[in-house]
Amino acid sequence: MITQTTIHMVDLKGQYAKIKDQIDSAVLNCIESGAFINGPEVKRFSKNLEQYLGVNQVIPCANGTDALQIAMMGLGLEPGDEVIVPAFTYVATAEVIGLLGYVPVMVDVDPETFNIDITKIEAAITPKTRAIVPVHLFGQCADMDAIMEIAGKHNLYVIEDTAQAIGAIYTNKNGEKKAAGAVGHIGCTSFFPSKNLGCFGDGGALYTNDVTIGAKLQMIANHGQSQKYVHKYIGINSRLDTIQAAILDVKLQYLNDYCDARRTAAAYYDQALKDVPGVRTPIRSSQSTHVFHQYTLVIENGKRDGLKQYLQEKGIPSMVYYPIPLNEQEAFIKIGKVVGTLDVTYKLCASVLSLPMHTELNSSEQDFIVNAIKEYLK
Repeated sequence: MITQTTIHMVDLKGQYAKIKDQIDSAVLNCIESGAFINGPEVKRFSKNLEQYLGVNQVIPCANGTDALQIAMMGLGLEPGDEVIVPAFTYVATAEVIGLLGYVPVMVDVDPETFNIDITKIEAAITPKTRAIVPVHLFGQCADMDAIMEIAGKHNLYVIEDTAQAIGAIYTNKNGEKKAAGAVGHIGCTSFFPSKNLGCFGDGGALYTNDVTIGAKLQMIANHGQSQKYVHKYIGINSRLDTIQAAILDVKLQYLNDYCDARRTAAAYYDQALKDVPGVRTPIRSSQSTHVFHQYTLVIENGKRDGLKQYLQEKGIPSMVYYPIPLNEQEAFIKIGKVVGTLDVTYKLCASVLSLPMHTELNSSEQDFIVNAIKEYLK
């Protein structure tokens, strides 16, 4: 029986229970070794993730926000330089831009995929523009062919924010397949517990195929040093601790299975909700697989907030990602810059609703959720 305590937005306990012995053994080995900082598990996980992603180098760090900051520091941007970002995304994407004294330049997003609208990018480029940060929102890649073409034309860097899309595969116009984050100059990800590949605390990583960039990123993440007490750059102290690396190395073995489970749940939602008036289910890009970090509906006719409240009363969690566009956040009002209209962004902020989505979601739970949505919208 489905009750108010059985449906979770994310079920980390259920996921852990299936691999408990492996996780417990990995953690215990770390504790017994005493190598809590930069232990062998960190190196092993980095190498295994390199192989999984098909990249030259993975640089682990403390969290996804640090990954973005290290990436921008590693590309040599200067205060006042401009970085183009989507207006509809989590704050971290633009936060590090402001932190480093750069200018976040916000543009609208595509109405179908919610990723950065490639038709709005060139209008935002000025002589001060140095980089573009496409966010692979909710689990599928932005149009990287177009973005890389624009970047090449204007000599810009591309930093992929793939915190929500690890495991997704992008297929370029030549039919070549690459992992999310492996197309641009640098990919950044988060291992926050609720992510598709999540640890049991904080964690993050950068990855790149450029050997020169990779070496600099590695130094910046470690106080700007290439060897102990020799500091070439101003850096930060950002590490993935050994216990978290051990946990991630176990979970990496199951990442494809986790993505498949999310796709199965998404397909079930799609079928159950396809004929519900005023509900638009997620639209898949033809260029990218979707790993459904979030399953996000668009609720038409101004009924989003009422539906969210109704679901809450039924014991069904849901979330609004994101209720306020970046340009209206107080932190960015003075330092940010908007180019063009943000019509799609504003519509999404008022209408998106993410349903429970995780690897342990079952059809009975989904039926309960879908029936509640139908009851409210009938």
